[in-house]
Amino acid sequence: MPRIPYIEDFSAWEKDFSFYIPISVRFSETDMYGHVNNVSPFIYFEEARIAYLNSIGFLSKDMRQKDGIIVADLQCNYLKELYFGDDIRVYVKTASVGNTSFDIHYKVMREEEAILTARGRLVYIDTEKKAPKKLSDALKQKLLET
Repeated sequence: MPRIPYIEDFSAWEKDFSFYIPISVRFSETDMYGHVNNVSPFIYFEEARIAYLNSIGFLSKDMRQKDGIIVADLQCNYLKELYFGDDIRVYVKTASVGNTSFDIHYKVMREEEAILTARGRLVYIDTEKKAPKKLSDALKQKLLET
């Protein structure tokens, strides 16, 4: 396994995941060789991230009307190739929580094999002021419980 800067111990890191969504790789996400295009995992991460945040009540309708979340950065480590028709599971977890932002990690599995890892920083914002907003203790708790 290649060294991944945000993962100290891969075995310990991957045991902390519980939330995931299943995805079947679509033909439109591949190149002429049948490999998944390198942008497609970022679409998978978005789908999983939204489902994850919805599952913990972070994207409620009331919250979306006055608050928002922006992706400040997102990186992906490609460990194995993905192909049209592969059935994968995209896992998401909160890795750390700050005052106005939090880091989430992703793990993409095909059967029992890790295919991709990723991490990203999300910033909680006030949509009217277009500025970072402090995460409440209740929101921090929701993020840390999962």
